[in-house]
Amino acid sequence: MRTRNREPRTLGEGTLDRMARILAGRNINPAAVAALADEPEPFSQLDALSAGMPPRYQGAVADHPQILAWAREVAEAAVAPSLGARRQVATGPSLLMAGVVGAGKTHQAYGAVRQLGQSGVGVRWRATTAADLYADLRPRPGVDSERELAAVSRCPLLIIDDLGAAKASEWVEEVTYRLINRRYNHMLPTLITTNLAIKDLRAYLGDRVTSRLAQMTTRVEFEPVDRRRHRTAA
Repeated sequence: MRTRNREPRTLGEGTLDRMARILAGRNINPAAVAALADEPEPFSQLDALSAGMPPRYQGAVADHPQILAWAREVAEAAVAPSLGARRQVATGPSLLMAGVVGAGKTHQAYGAVRQLGQSGVGVRWRATTAADLYADLRPRPGVDSERELAAVSRCPLLIIDDLGAAKASEWVEEVTYRLINRRYNHMLPTLITTNLAIKDLRAYLGDRVTSRLAQMTTRVEFEPVDRRRHRTAA
């Protein structure tokens, strides 16, 4: 069978006229359509990530060496779900950021997410305080708390802020264990901040949780300086 190499075809004047009449009949300005086609995408990956953050942290920048190293490692581990698709965060290490109130842990955590956006990988993520997490997962009428726990457990990147700030109980320990254990087993990157020393965290969460945290996270110690108070005084 012979094949023919055909030259690219251009639209004739008659076709263009018909398209113009169709657009006009629908009150669509052809010039506006052309302008939209030439307009670049209004949001970058970093813009999209920042838009989902609390206003206070939309400009957060991570500058701690260990956190920057974590972001590079997670970005390098990103995989493409299909040929030609953007690489997505899938697995990677976790961090436990410990320090006094106001040391900048939360700022660095959001900055780490923005750092991933700047690296060009896709990030499906979620952020919550430990207190809000327990409130969302507490059984109550009309809410499938097991489904919510499963959704949080399998989120590719999770920030848990202020672990240890909520009131301790057997239920809190059990829910935290189930969440951390699932993320530990699937090697899902998790950023955790806490004001507690490790011995206090063990007393609060129990041996099962702290053992898994010790294995899955790198501990990042923040200087004992309340940066919020320091900025206010300045």
